[in-house]
Amino acid sequence: MLDKISLALVIIGALNWGSIGLFQFDLVAWIFGGQGAIISRIVYTVVALAGIWCISLLFRDSRVTEAIEDESHN
Repeated sequence: MLDKISLALVIIGALNWGSIGLFQFDLVAWIFGGQGAIISRIVYTVVALAGIWCISLLFRDSRVTEAIEDESHN
């Protein structure tokens, strides 16, 4: 479950970076009152932590992950 939440946050962060790159528009800052607003900084930090967690997805053995998921569904 943590993997899916982290991946969703990373996707949100990627879309925000895409909007910055394409349109020079920071959606998070716009929603929460600027880049310096404490809530914006919290969102940026949570997305960064999710990105760090998702690095572990690159190094996992997919067979082990699939076996764990199969056990949790039973």
